[in-house]
Amino acid sequence: MIEYIFDTQLLIDGKNLDDEKIRDYFINNFKGDCLICVGDSELIKIHFHTNEPWKVLEYCSSLGEISDIVVENMDRQARGLKG
Repeated sequence: MIEYIFDTQLLIDGKNLDDEKIRDYFINNFKGDCLICVGDSELIKIHFHTNEPWKVLEYCSSLGEISDIVVENMDRQARGLKG
């Protein structure tokens, strides 16, 4: 059984982005796992497994412009269905 269903991935394009602060925010405010938060002060890549991807999108959009958004249902994929 998959605890966190949605594989959530996106890019944040902004100014003065800090991947460590963003990572800390995720850890302290979202339930999930498999967090990847890498980049520089203008572009950050996020990868995160969660049950509430809309919260991730809302937070990330407050930091800058978000793009390349992918939200896949890993439970459906595990059952052989389209994610």
